[in-house]
Amino acid sequence: MADIKVKLVRSLIGSKKDQIATAHALGLKKIGDISVQPNNPQTQGKVKKISHLIETTEA
Repeated sequence: MADIKVKLVRSLIGSKKDQIATAHALGLKKIGDISVQPNNPQTQGKVKKISHLIETTEA
């Protein structure tokens, strides 16, 4: 499977605790952080949960 590049573009301030935990699980802590993740169902679920805070592209 290909990898996806996930970038945090919105602040985590004001987000729910589970959304913040999901962002941290993806390796995103500050605006502008980029993480490369495998494109699998687990990662897709995390991306869907915080899709309003991130941008994704193919790596």
